[in-house]
Order: sequence, then structure tokens, then C-alpha cells
Amino acid sequence: MNKTVPEFFLNRLNEAYGENLSNKIIDGYVSSRKVTLRVNTLKATKEEVIKAFNDNNIIYQEVDFYNDAFIIDNVKENDLWKLDIYNEGKIYLQSLSSMLPPLFLDIDESSHILDMAAAPGGKTTQMAALTSNKACITACELNPLRAEKLKHNVEKLGATRTNVMVKDARQLDEFMRFNKILLDAPCSGSGTLDLTNEKTFIYFTDKLIEKSTKAQLALIKKGLQILSKGGTMIYSTCSILPSENEEILKQILKTGKVKIEPIEIKTSLPLELLPTTLEGVICVKPNEYFEGFFVSKLIKL
Repeated sequence: MNKTVPEFFLNRLNEAYGENLSNKIIDGYVSSRKVTLRVNTLKATKEEVIKAFNDNNIIYQEVDFYNDAFIIDNVKENDLWKLDIYNEGKIYLQSLSSMLPPLFLDIDESSHILDMAAAPGGKTTQMAALTSNKACITACELNPLRAEKLKHNVEKLGATRTNVMVKDARQLDEFMRFNKILLDAPCSGSGTLDLTNEKTFIYFTDKLIEKSTKAQLALIKKGLQILSKGGTMIYSTCSILPSENEEILKQILKTGKVKIEPIEIKTSLPLELLPTTLEGVICVKPNEYFEGFFVSKLIKL
């Protein structure tokens, strides 16, 4: 047995992916992940950020699937915190995997967008930037402390057409309507485990996984209730467990009121995808560039 993860989780991994692939997933957890960020185009241009990198001797790579994203090669996050471009909200530190869901939502300046579990605001403010602050965005967060962090980031990054609601999205009025919904659902975080932190498995338990699946199912049902007919929902998690991903979608697909729209990522970066039990969805294997992440695109019929 691999001693780096608890037996309950190893069993879940082996059941989903087999022993060989499970060991590769565990190797991915211990990889030293690259520092990544995106330009906040509401406050800065890409050229302005590149100049700041050059002025501070920061070595960077561009990201081929997202024009506003960078991989940083020679400094850590806490070094970036000292830069004016960080403190002025001109860049936002965000994992490459976390940047994926908004890119698949097909939003534009006329969109009415709901972000159902929005804190700390990375994807919320990314959507504001992608729509040049012209789309109406409603961002929900039920935890008051996390909602304060969300409000802080919305303000810092200049997302002026974003309305933050300190509310459980499951309790939204059933008569509300949105044509684009992002549900980056609360999850166990099984794609982002830090095996170097001895406290990780105090919080990461079978009970957390079970609690997460109940919340995920309730949230996706509510989201589809208030999604306009023909509208798009992205359902994503930072989990790689089928119980939080495909199994949730299978329950929704049974209603016949929603379909999966296939998605794919084309990139020269070392992106590795895990096998899934549904076609058209993606599950990213953790490695030095990407966190473990699941993304699916749904259309309401």
C-alpha cells in the first residue's frame, strides 16, 4: 500500500483508475507546481505586465490556450506579492486548471451570468475581464468570511458589474433566470491535495466526500432550474473522484432536460487527462503544471 495517502482514498483511486494510474496521480500531487497567473485586462494590458516582468527579471512562459495567462519560472508567489502590478490588481494568481471553466462558458458582453459558489473570486473576476466588464454577473457565496474575500477581490480587480450575494445559491428564488451559469462546486479537493502538509488528511475524509456530493447534487439541480432554456452551465470541481463528477452528471442526465456539450483543450503544455465514464467531459490529472480538475459543459434542453 502507498503510505502517502490514507487507505480509504487509495481504495477510491484504485477503484476509479487502477493501481498503476493511481500511483501516477499520487506522483502528480508531490510535483512542485509552477506559479501561474493571468493578466487582469480590466486594469492592465498584457504588454504592461510583460514590461513589469522584464523590469523585475521575472522569467515567464506564455500559455497557448489562454492569451492572458502566464507561467512563472524563477520566482515564488510571495515574490509576486511585492510587485505593484499585484497590489494594484493588474494580475491575479490563479492555477491553470482553475482558469479553464470560464473559458468554456461561451460568455459575451450580453450574458447574464450566475457564479453559484464564487469565493474567492478568481473565476468571477476572470469572467468580468473576459466580457470587458459589460456582462451582468451575480456571484453567490454562503460563508460570510469567504464572501468578504470575494468582495475584496471583486473590488481590487475592478469587476464593477458584479453583484456579490452573501447567500446559499441553493436558496435562490426559483423565478430568477440566467443564460450562463458557472457551478464550480464545493468539493473534497481531491485534485489539489498537498501531501507535504501533515494536516491535509485531518480535513480530507470519506465524510467530506459524502458531504460534498450531497451539496453538489443540490446545487446543480437548483442551477438547472434557474438556467434559461438553451442556456449553458459549466459544472466543475477540483476533484478527480467520479462520485463528485460523472456520477453527479449521470443523475442529472436521467431527467432528459439537459445534455453534455463536448469540450476539449488543445495545448502544447504537458496536460494529461484521466479516463472518464462520460464522453465529452475532461478530468485533468495533477502534475507540475495543472491541478487535478474536472470540467463539463451542459446545455439545458
